[in-house]
Amino acid sequence: MAASARSFGAAAALLLALGLTGCTTGDDSPESTGPVVQLGAPGEENRTLSPDEAAALDSPTHSEADVEFMQMMILHHDQALTMTGWVDERTTDRDIRLLAERMRISQEDEMDFMAGWLRDRGTPLRDEHAAHGGGQDMPGMLTDEQFDRLEAAGGEEFERLFLEYMIQHHSGALEMVADLWASYGGQEPAIGQFARHVEGDQGIEITRMQEMLAERTS
Repeated sequence: MAASARSFGAAAALLLALGLTGCTTGDDSPESTGPVVQLGAPGEENRTLSPDEAAALDSPTHSEADVEFMQMMILHHDQALTMTGWVDERTTDRDIRLLAERMRISQEDEMDFMAGWLRDRGTPLRDEHAAHGGGQDMPGMLTDEQFDRLEAAGGEEFERLFLEYMIQHHSGALEMVADLWASYGGQEPAIGQFARHVEGDQGIEITRMQEMLAERTS
């Protein structure tokens, strides 16, 4: 009887140890899960999904609002890149030049991301209706008069107009992000992360440009 009790105790201890091993990851990370198996169609074998495939099962898909946001933001960025492209020829101000270069690099990278996002989802890079109007109905976009005035300016006048118009332009981008959230877009992880990046990055740049503008008008 004592031997049986000892055998039962050893077996229970072993089962407990195995159970604990299966429920922990060996560190402080969340509990690991086993492989996810996708059932095959009749006559086909089951398939074990990769971690990325398994995660995608629970990920929200993109919406029409997401597509429109990306298409319009490409046009929005395109105008900003034209504005930054004028800086080196129209001012020698070091701070303006550094700011414009930072904007150029970040927005070119973002345009590449947006174009890839749209291509991966089989959608055109531009909405034909929006492209026909040049996107000037979007928040923050410069009017033809503002655009021509900036292009013709130089020196201190260009610096002031560049800051004023780029603040306007960036504020429009933040409005577009707010519109995306309001339309329940941005639920797909990739576009949600991108929209938050635009929101944070351009918000920081607006604050910096407001400081630079204040220095020039004080």
